[in-house]
Amino acid sequence: MKQWAFISLLLMLGRFAPAQVVSSGDVLGVHNLSTSGTGPVKGPSDACLYCHAPHSGVGTPNGALWSQTLSMQTYTAYSSTTLKNAPLQPGLGGTSSLCLSCHDGTVAVGQTQPYGPFTMTGSMTPNDMFGSGLQGSHPFSLKLPLTDAPDLQPALTTTHTTADPTKAVQLINGNVECTSCHSPHVQSIDRMSQNFLVRDSSNGQMCLACHSTDPRTVNGQSNPLSQWTGSIHAQAANKIANAPALGSYPNVAQNACISCHMPHNSLAGPRLLRGPVPSVTNMDSATQNCMTCHNGGSNISPAIPNVYAEFAKIAHPYPAGTNTHDTNEAALLNNNRHATCVDCHSAHSSQQVTSFTSPLAPAIRGSQNGVTGISATDGTTVLNPSVNQYENCLRCHGSSSGKQSLPVFGYLPIWAVAGADPLNIIPQLTQTSTSSHPVMHDRSSAFPQPSLRSYMLNLDGRTQGRAMGVRILCTDCHNSDDNREFGGTGPNGPHGSQFLHLLERRYEFSQVAPGSAPGTTITNLFPNPILDPAANGPYSMCAKCHDVTQLVANTSFSQHARHINDGFSCSACHTSHGMGASSATISGERMVNFDIAVVGTNGTNPISYNRATGSCTLTCHSHAHGSGTAAAAMQKTVQPMK
Repeated sequence: MKQWAFISLLLMLGRFAPAQVVSSGDVLGVHNLSTSGTGPVKGPSDACLYCHAPHSGVGTPNGALWSQTLSMQTYTAYSSTTLKNAPLQPGLGGTSSLCLSCHDGTVAVGQTQPYGPFTMTGSMTPNDMFGSGLQGSHPFSLKLPLTDAPDLQPALTTTHTTADPTKAVQLINGNVECTSCHSPHVQSIDRMSQNFLVRDSSNGQMCLACHSTDPRTVNGQSNPLSQWTGSIHAQAANKIANAPALGSYPNVAQNACISCHMPHNSLAGPRLLRGPVPSVTNMDSATQNCMTCHNGGSNISPAIPNVYAEFAKIAHPYPAGTNTHDTNEAALLNNNRHATCVDCHSAHSSQQVTSFTSPLAPAIRGSQNGVTGISATDGTTVLNPSVNQYENCLRCHGSSSGKQSLPVFGYLPIWAVAGADPLNIIPQLTQTSTSSHPVMHDRSSAFPQPSLRSYMLNLDGRTQGRAMGVRILCTDCHNSDDNREFGGTGPNGPHGSQFLHLLERRYEFSQVAPGSAPGTTITNLFPNPILDPAANGPYSMCAKCHDVTQLVANTSFSQHARHINDGFSCSACHTSHGMGASSATISGERMVNFDIAVVGTNGTNPISYNRATGSCTLTCHSHAHGSGTAAAAMQKTVQPMK
């Protein structure tokens, strides 16, 4: 009789278990609570009776003949600033309510209504109990009708079906419920992720039943998953060495979505992010999520460059306090000086950088593929995605308000010619600048520059790196000091550096003695600094692209050697990015500007420089220039160049 009851129940409830090939043995798995079951909780009754009663079961909307006492708990549902479909309280006796009668942990297993409580042994694992706070679980029991969103399969709202070709992932009465993803009667349909999944979910197949990777636009918003299939996280074959931390499958590509997201019990809440194991203190959840793999540890094999180690140096600041990251935040980061991984990288679009010669500067590199940016044309137009690398940098370093110069990044010159916002690099680097480094415009071949190399130097200061093109990248200067592009073994990009201002090499700024007035003696490089082009040399950042032997040979300016040997850094006379404004007294060619914390006036005369006449008026290093005293030394030997 018991056997016939068991068969009848399976036939009646067959819609909870899609027709797929399943493993032999105990099909119910840990849901078999009988003494012969394989789960951690056991009781004296037959397997099915803990949940179902052939007679006297509780009437439920799905006709499940329910036995377990239903939970009366009120839940706090998942929420986020990007959620389009808000969860409601699961209907009592509905599909998800039945699952929660055990899995919210408020009603003990075996508390049946028709038979009374069974005496049970053992307990459920913490991972199987979600409590009343479901902020860390994928949303379900959503408000109907469902609302379309760019990252959703359109069939969810049109035909109320998923895109799963096996038809195993289904909407329940037009809604997402626990049994959309889980088959409570069969544990091992997915033989690797034995979590009662309705189908094999390797490579994110179950997630992609509802989430679209098509390049859709809905209500003016583009699908952030549109480049997922070609991304490194969808393709990487790195093996998983720590499955509990990273998912159920053997490599990153097979784990796919669950490499970074947890369907249940995420501590991050919005976006259901994973955290590293072990956790990292004083780090925001978005950055912690990435550090699970990008920490140089043994979680994945082969290991990848250790980005986390870079943050122990002078680094881009983590979010802290109220200065946090949110996926829905504005692209232009006003008053928001955080730098999470996802500000500069799109986990759904990033590709591995296998060549540093293609695409050509200033195009975005594969590792930043799909990232948001700001147009340099007006400093406000959002570009999604960025085309050029500098556009991503302009989220913080362009026209945004509330920018700060943090002491951790070191000395910052005060330029004689500067715009209203000296931290806005757009006017410094654009084509309208009198002269600038060629980041936002091509280097002109009309104006020769004798010191410019044909190839950038690697970190060793000897071997040739990438060919010098007509443009350079922000990361050609602001980069990890051990980056692999230029001969190191570390990650590329401005994650962190031992050198100030996140420069990949040393660059000394001329400074007068603390408390001394501008124009007095420069002390920090005096006398006669070593002209070492390797990474630790005082001028090595400039020497990466400019041949210092040409400079001291005076091929471009007759007094270069004298100034350098007397202890002047490039920063005494040249701005780093470009001329951010115009001046009536400083003509601005060759990026000649003056740090007015170092250079003072000559009497009542304003600080001036005129390339056409080869003259300047100022006081520097306790020496007065101007009124003919140094005009002869300022002879022009080459034409000005942008």
